[in-house]
This record gives sequence, C-alpha cells and structure tokens, in this order.
Amino acid sequence: MPVRRKKKRHTPQNNAGSFRIIAGQWRGRRLCFPVAEGLRPTTDRVRETLFNWLHPQIEGANVLDLFAGSGSLGFEALSRGAASLTFVEQEHSVVQAINDNLSLLGGKAEVVNANALSWLKGRNLNDVDLVLLDPPFRKGLLDLCLDYLGADALLRSGTLIYLELEKERKDLRVPDGWHLLKEKIAGQVSYRLYEFEGT
Repeated sequence: MPVRRKKKRHTPQNNAGSFRIIAGQWRGRRLCFPVAEGLRPTTDRVRETLFNWLHPQIEGANVLDLFAGSGSLGFEALSRGAASLTFVEQEHSVVQAINDNLSLLGGKAEVVNANALSWLKGRNLNDVDLVLLDPPFRKGLLDLCLDYLGADALLRSGTLIYLELEKERKDLRVPDGWHLLKEKIAGQVSYRLYEFEGT
C-alpha cells in the first residue's frame, strides 16, 4: 500500500523568520519573510518604543517605508491606523512576501519593487507625514538617502523621519531643518525620530 506524504505547510520554519504585529487591528498576527541579504527586521522592543513615540500621530498618517525589508515597520503602521502606506523594496522575493502578507491580512498599500535611491530621485514627498528609513547597515545607503531627503522642497514642514543606524556611528550628518525629537539605543542599533521644521 503506497505511503501518503503530507503536504509541506507554509510556516515560519520554511522562511528566514517571522515577526509579530504588536498592536492595532492585526495585533498578535505573525507574518513570515524570506532570506535576503541585509534584511534585518526591527525588533519588537524597538517597534514598540517607536510607535509609542508616534502615538497619536500615526492614525490617519500617510507613511513611506523605504528599504521596507520584511515590512515590519509598515505593517505595524497600517495596523495602528495609517491612512496610506507605500513600501519601497528592491529584492523581488521580499516584495512578493509583502504582497502575500497584505493579501493574508486583507490590507491595502502600494508596494513598489525598486531601488529606494533611484525611486527617490526627483520625487516630491509633500503629502508624506512619516518616512521610515531603515536601510541595510554599513553600505553607505543611509547617508545617500539623507542627501536626497534634504533636497529643497522634497519634504514639507512637520514631516517625521525615523532612522535606524549602527550604534557606533558618530559621524551622521542630517539635513538642515531636521530636529531630533527622540533617540534610544537597543543592542547594536541606534534609533531616532526627527521632525523636519523647514529651512
């Protein structure tokens, strides 16, 4: 009698890992993400602190998640009531995972499969309330993004910008008009929230 093989289930063990949405309409839901170079999801502890900082601004906000990676920051923003969200991610398999997770949750967002730096060039972000910026470490990407975001008339006054960077970095130069609101360190990561006050 032939042996029947069980179908392999799609679980976090079949992927690089998973993250849990902390609060909001999808609280407690766990989402999977695939293997990708430089992919480093923001930890629960850091996300919880960040969204405590952002409360109540996140509800109704237009959010841009550059270098979206696993999408952990963007999905948390959507769960907590963001009005719109744009994920920008270069790695195709990661983009597919974001789309799959949106379908799983019944969520709506724009998902852009593109290099974040190329996508930023010449773009006007005056309708964005919050920029989430967590690029892969030690590749110089954060500095290049800050150069673009500091360009004239790209952001409007009052825009919030969240950064993650290496704890040991002491040479980061932010654009003129960026005011540091909050800053903390968790493990090897420094994370900061700025507000653009205009130039």
